[in-house]
Amino acid sequence: MEKMIMGMLAETPVHPGAGRTVGFVDMPVAREAVTDYPVIVGSSLKGTLRSIASEKWKGTNKVDEAFGKNDDAGALVVSDARLLLLPVRSLTGQYKWATCPYILERFFRDLERVSGKGVSFNLDDIKVDKGLDDIKVDKGKVLTNGLGNGKKIFLEEREFEVMGKTPNDIIKEIKEIIFHENTKKRLDNQIVIMHDDDFSWFARYGLAINARNVLNENKTSNNLWYEETIPTDSLFYTILFWRKNVVKEINDWLDWLKGLRYLQVGGNETIGQGWFVLKVIDVPEGKKCQQVTN
Repeated sequence: MEKMIMGMLAETPVHPGAGRTVGFVDMPVAREAVTDYPVIVGSSLKGTLRSIASEKWKGTNKVDEAFGKNDDAGALVVSDARLLLLPVRSLTGQYKWATCPYILERFFRDLERVSGKGVSFNLDDIKVDKGLDDIKVDKGKVLTNGLGNGKKIFLEEREFEVMGKTPNDIIKEIKEIIFHENTKKRLDNQIVIMHDDDFSWFARYGLAINARNVLNENKTSNNLWYEETIPTDSLFYTILFWRKNVVKEINDWLDWLKGLRYLQVGGNETIGQGWFVLKVIDVPEGKKCQQVTN
């Protein structure tokens, strides 16, 4: 089975709609049922990829072979795009990229699931099989670089105490799924690891909520609604599987996916939202993950 990991860094605000109203927010983003983290569901990603592929292979049966039809699921398996880093406003310098031990544990579990135990991104060096036991963060405290222990850092309106530095191995692995070199360089001093419960607060209440309006011909309000968006520079990742015995000429498909650089997902395309820059990591069967370069 051919496998890929695709890093997705938001270049614009993103609105993967939930299809229902929550509280005063008329159009919230989709969220995981258990964690309440923002998520881009696999069906939405697969639909977007299918739309692009349909233009490239119009008039052939290759799209149905890969993406399926009514009586056939197709060869391509697309996971949900999971959140890895969430930008958070900071009164202590520039914004920070927030994450937590649970999200990091889940990320490395996914890498291990794709590549096999003991393979991919030096997993043994960071003790993934032990659940990242060396990363422990107390409530109200964070791990971050650039500030000494005991210093205070302000994220949104909340105050946190620095209890240590971000492990270099963690930063190194996250950089692998970010495309732009300058963005990777900023990660060293901008990533903040906080307690799982603290991160949940930011994931629930830290997203932007924008008022949008439709004006009638008299320039008065015809329809006011509130819409939630995931901020620019949020980092997601998804896993792609190919059942290679199903699709003919699979190399054409693999080359196409590796060559994708930008992808628009979610709503509000006509106002420029939903754009991601992609970083594809190819995982040939039985081998270590390798960066794809174009």
